[in-house]
Amino acid sequence: MIESQLNGRMLVSDPRDREIFNTQLLYFTCSSLSEDGERVYMISDKTGSPNVIVRDLVTGEETYLTDNHKGILKSYVYFDGTPGEGLGKASVCLDYKREVVYYIQDNMIYKTERSGNRKILAQLAQVPENRVTAFTHISGDGKRLCVPMTDGRCLEFDPVTEGTGLDRRPAYDIDGRVQQEHLSSYLCVYDTENGTLLYEKEIPLCWITHVQFHPLDSELIMYNHEWASFDCGIRRIWIYDHRLDQLYPVRTEGKDTLGNTKGYERKAGDWVCHEMWSDDGSSIIYHGGYENGPAMVGKYELASERYWEIALPDDYNAYGHFTMDHEGNLVCDGYFKYPWEIKAVRENSTDNGPDPHKKDGEYISKVIPNWNDGSLTWIPLCKHKSDWLGQDAHPHPIYSHRGDSVFFNSRSGKTVNVYCVSAYTLAHQSK
Repeated sequence: MIESQLNGRMLVSDPRDREIFNTQLLYFTCSSLSEDGERVYMISDKTGSPNVIVRDLVTGEETYLTDNHKGILKSYVYFDGTPGEGLGKASVCLDYKREVVYYIQDNMIYKTERSGNRKILAQLAQVPENRVTAFTHISGDGKRLCVPMTDGRCLEFDPVTEGTGLDRRPAYDIDGRVQQEHLSSYLCVYDTENGTLLYEKEIPLCWITHVQFHPLDSELIMYNHEWASFDCGIRRIWIYDHRLDQLYPVRTEGKDTLGNTKGYERKAGDWVCHEMWSDDGSSIIYHGGYENGPAMVGKYELASERYWEIALPDDYNAYGHFTMDHEGNLVCDGYFKYPWEIKAVRENSTDNGPDPHKKDGEYISKVIPNWNDGSLTWIPLCKHKSDWLGQDAHPHPIYSHRGDSVFFNSRSGKTVNVYCVSAYTLAHQSK
């Protein structure tokens, strides 16, 4: 089915579903696609509660991998979920090489996979009491699962009376509470074979929501300070070295930034977000905005400890995410606009975080960086036209493993759906 409005192919088995059910990709810190690109793993609420499904892109056959009937588990992003009950939508993580799915249901950690016509399910471990969880991650060798947890007081509130916006997020400063009440987060790493807790690293005064193993070294974990209430430019991205039991920040203040043609310094007052490893783990990309300056996309190289940051044009002020393919090309769901274009006026997102940019981007764009000369080539592939209202409607585009297509979410009507567009689409190119 071709969607003329989006110029992308909708991945639903019945076109009527798009008016009734929500279907979305897994979070972009893991892949949603099998290694051969023939199956896509998604979260759908066709049963009335969210469940993980896998769809064969050749036959269209869909298989349910979870059996949840209890709604959404309360966790990061899903603030109005039920404590201790339901599917942790933020917890779903795919080991795409082995096609094993990890998730949290009713505060129990499970893994599941499809073997022929059978579904194999195993219970691994239980989330400790009085903790909330967030986006999980699987190591490259498939042997370790990292589940970030934070003291439950972090999200202890009544979303009905104290929540705001579509996602009913707390009205209070969450990181501020973490600092004031001396709360901690925990990197909990489990053996994926038997569920043994291999180690638990407590990190005081920290709210962790994103974790990512180094692609080739599972002793290194990148983690974040979410919605940092101060010094976001240097507090956001960290690495934990389990061998040395050391923590160190990725982005520091300084002037020595390569490719920065506009001369902006890295400052604590900058906004930084959505970090991601390169395939070989040699570098980390991120995006954000300079304090009182434009948006930017950056890269940090671990071995040399060097930074490259490219400032975007001033009118590229629509919030977006950057993710990367296996060749180092980027894809983005925001920022881009044609010089002559006047964007439609729409309600801004109800899940406004600390980022300084509006959530009104409309394009899925392939972005080719030249880090050394500080330039980006933008190739708009299609309009996604998502309303950005709530986390699930963020497009969060990801490349296929072959790099020949891009998958993304969009809600341009009543429900969230998954789309696919060719990454080779001929389109206007601009720098």
